[in-house]
Amino acid sequence: MRELRENPFDRHYFLSGDLREMGFKGVGDNVIISKNCTIIGLHNITLGNNVRIDDNVIISASSGSLAIGNYIHVAAACYLNCAGGLMLLDFAGLSQGVRIYSSSDDYSGHFMTNPTVPSKFIKLEIAPVAIGRHAIVGSGSVILPGVTIGEGAAVGALSVVNTHVNDWNVFGGVPARKIGMRSKDLLMLEAQLLEAAKR
Repeated sequence: MRELRENPFDRHYFLSGDLREMGFKGVGDNVIISKNCTIIGLHNITLGNNVRIDDNVIISASSGSLAIGNYIHVAAACYLNCAGGLMLLDFAGLSQGVRIYSSSDDYSGHFMTNPTVPSKFIKLEIAPVAIGRHAIVGSGSVILPGVTIGEGAAVGALSVVNTHVNDWNVFGGVPARKIGMRSKDLLMLEAQLLEAAKR
């Protein structure tokens, strides 16, 4: 039996040095992006330090912008629509399969939909989305245009978020609503991590 020199299932990652040569607006240190992601609009994307983007993530930033802060994880199979602008602030995390839309068709029936139709027949809602520091969005959730997920907030899996989520709130459901509060203890851990990083 022939010995495999390389595991064909391990697609590997691009590292910061590779990414800086590709045309991103900015790339920090210790950035890794899976080689089987689809990323459009590199010139509109800024990546901070300690960023990991996993397999099969699709980022569409041909218009609008994407700003990713420090210590950010985007798990596998996420979709980021950046037409209205998207920010992921430090320590934010997107679990597997999260969908973020900063633009969306009008579903009312008063307009046609989809990008193959001339613009005079469609109506888009375009508005920025922000995911705050230490915010976490659970698997399979959908974030709609104009939403801000506040600092330390958590969104439960399979939620649809069409309204702002206040700092340290826990939201869940369809549509998402407040179901609790999140502890701020992790801020002490952040301070310890940043202090250790200085050494």
